[in-house]
Amino acid sequence: MSQAMKSIFSCLKYAAVVVGLFSTVSVKAQPVPVASESNPDSAYVVSLLDSLEAARISEANTRMELEHLKYTMVSADSIKREIQRRRIDSLRMFTPGIPVIVEDEDTLFYFYCKRGGYTPQQRAIMAQEALESLGRRFNLQPDSVFIDDSDNVSDIMYDNVVIASFTDQDALWAGIPQDSLARERRQIIVSELQKLKEEHGFWRLLKRIFYFVLVIVGQYFLFRLTIWLFGKLRRFIESMKDTRLHPIMIQSYELLDTQKQVNLLAFFANVGRYLIMGLQLLISVPLIFSIFPQTEELAYKLLGYIWSPIRGILVGIVEYVPNLITIFIICLSIRYLIRLFRYLCGEIESERLKIPGFYPDWAQPTFVIIRLLLYAFMIAMIYPYLPGADKGVFQGISVFVGLIISLGSSTVIGNVISGWVITYMRPFRIGDRIKLNDTVGDIIEKTPLVTRIRTSKNEIVTMPNSFIMSSQSVNYTSSAREYGLILHTEVSIGYDVPWRTVHRLLINAALKTKDILDSPHPFVLETSLSDWYPVYQLNAYTRNPQRMAAIYSELHQNIQDCFNEEGVEILSPQYVATRDGNASTVVTDPQKE
Repeated sequence: MSQAMKSIFSCLKYAAVVVGLFSTVSVKAQPVPVASESNPDSAYVVSLLDSLEAARISEANTRMELEHLKYTMVSADSIKREIQRRRIDSLRMFTPGIPVIVEDEDTLFYFYCKRGGYTPQQRAIMAQEALESLGRRFNLQPDSVFIDDSDNVSDIMYDNVVIASFTDQDALWAGIPQDSLARERRQIIVSELQKLKEEHGFWRLLKRIFYFVLVIVGQYFLFRLTIWLFGKLRRFIESMKDTRLHPIMIQSYELLDTQKQVNLLAFFANVGRYLIMGLQLLISVPLIFSIFPQTEELAYKLLGYIWSPIRGILVGIVEYVPNLITIFIICLSIRYLIRLFRYLCGEIESERLKIPGFYPDWAQPTFVIIRLLLYAFMIAMIYPYLPGADKGVFQGISVFVGLIISLGSSTVIGNVISGWVITYMRPFRIGDRIKLNDTVGDIIEKTPLVTRIRTSKNEIVTMPNSFIMSSQSVNYTSSAREYGLILHTEVSIGYDVPWRTVHRLLINAALKTKDILDSPHPFVLETSLSDWYPVYQLNAYTRNPQRMAAIYSELHQNIQDCFNEEGVEILSPQYVATRDGNASTVVTDPQKE
């Protein structure tokens, strides 16, 4: 039953009581005299009794009318509730409820309808925040949650905090009476608060703090122990300088003396120390985060970040062992094959082995060619077994080598040399916004042969490196990176507008534009004083030249807005108007009307 219906029933009951009291008082206010022939007022008494009887009949009729009205309204309210129930049943499978989830646990219950101007999403958020706030109280008593019933809403409360409110609409969605729904939701809330109390209790918090301190102290002593152990290892390495270490020689060249060997071993020892300390941190940091429930999910993420690459590396190494064995066999075979050809060429060069038609002075050049071919053959055989051989990088290298060998033309060589020169000259880098002749865009790729540019229209322009060497290029990004790129635009305003006002409006429009720097500050130059108007040039700094087109567009929009708000006309390039009542050129923003 709605609030309006209950109010009407209350008014009707009050009216009936008033009518009854009025009739009773009227009867009691007039004493009934005894009728006799000697009493001259007997006719008046009879009239009064008739009036009393008429009042009683009127009261009975009024009561019957009120009962009929009450029956009619109850019937109408029942029909209305039945219509609402059927409508909700038809929407139930298409309307998802908004769950109330506390601390990413299971769903407690759902909200389907609005209440008091709050959407179901807002009601769910408020209930969740109220439960989480109460769950962190040390003096929480979940059994103190109670239900406060009013005319059309049941509030589940704890002290003065309203946890959730349920109306008759919520009851229709749940398919149970409102009081039963409130009791059911109260039991769920009490159970959840008991879990939260156990999770956020004072002793549990002290225990977590103790674990946190214990991990920190343990990690500190592990660091100290690691540093002490590696200190002893370093002293042991230094003591090996004059006892166990000897210089490493390649023929007569001393590759590593004992001191260099000590420094190298000490370096590897330091690397090992940092790796062990890093491994300890990788274990202790997620352990610290897992102590507190607020950071427990972050601990799992950190463990995933650590374990996923390590697992990938280990699995990759194990899976790559067969390929590594194959590569080792190929390299070993080619090595001994080269030794065989070196021996044969040496024998031919010394004329101990003679081959008809093959001169001894051809031995060494032939050996160099054969060795180069064998190495190329070895690379070709090894290539499919290399890690990442199916990736685009290795395929690009093979394509490049094939082009160099097969296309030995002057154009290709010129492009390669130009690519090398461009690389060392550094006129631009990948990602820079440049202007090359009439092409403006971002450098997306540099190869030994060509350079590719993506324009603001997402057009890919391929430029040969030799063409770039003979052309003039402008780099917007390098200037923007160091000093800030100046974007400029011109407007022409009539002489009737003070130049200080124009400067202020232009600078305000620039400062409202995204990616325009406040420091250095925008400035305005007056480039010319024409016959009909002066020309103002707005200059503004930016460090994002990749958005030049968007910045210019937004800047022009802001210039129009600022001038229109001040009632200043922009006469660009030229506008002629006779002020005889014609409308101004100032545009009024329809959104502000």
